[in-house]
Amino acid sequence: MAQLLNAWVWFETVLLVIIATPFAFILFCLTAPFDKGRYAAGRFFRLLGVLTVKLNPLWKFEMGGDFIRDPRRPYVAVSNHESYADIFLISHLPWEMKWLSKETMFKIPCFGWMMRMAGDIEVRRGERTSIVRAMKEARDRLSKRVSVMIFPEGTRSRDGELLPFKDGAFRLALEAGAPILPIVVAGTRDCMQKGTFRFQKARARVKVLPPIEVTGMTIADVAELRDRTRAVIAEARHALVREMRGES
Repeated sequence: MAQLLNAWVWFETVLLVIIATPFAFILFCLTAPFDKGRYAAGRFFRLLGVLTVKLNPLWKFEMGGDFIRDPRRPYVAVSNHESYADIFLISHLPWEMKWLSKETMFKIPCFGWMMRMAGDIEVRRGERTSIVRAMKEARDRLSKRVSVMIFPEGTRSRDGELLPFKDGAFRLALEAGAPILPIVVAGTRDCMQKGTFRFQKARARVKVLPPIEVTGMTIADVAELRDRTRAVIAEARHALVREMRGES
């Protein structure tokens, strides 16, 4: 039964992506001349992820927290990273964000094409030139009043515990004068564990935390901002895990 469910989820996911690609292209062509932030193309792509989850009988996703009031105020959103399912979960949030993603994601047929049309940002990990270019593109997205989404751990955690945060997202926020938007995910590690592409039955939740303003801070405060954000996310994640387990 588990194998049949996995086969179904993969089938409906791939089929949806293939069917959606020409519609995404048409929308991109129609909106690109005036939608410089690619907001419409991005929302289409994120909602495709939401629809994929709706048709997935194995996953149950929930949202909570302090949703932003102005979706066109640009934030640097940062979240812990447990699995590929984080992408689908965070896509449920009702505003557009451009994602920094590793280059291999952009090479996936149809899926990668839609990422480019959505204005997501490609980065090659460990290559300074690519990182510098990605940060420049991220500043461009912020200047167009669209938030940017970054996983500051740089990779998925194998055991669910928070890895050290890298400086990039926080340097970006300080340079652009954009507030940090901390986001916490829990349960996605059970949806699809690192090193496998097998869907599992699981419940996951995303929680949006209050923004951290950077007014009055300078580039010299990168480490302080990074560590403060990590502490907030770590505390909220442990509380969210306890809540999902029914613990007080």
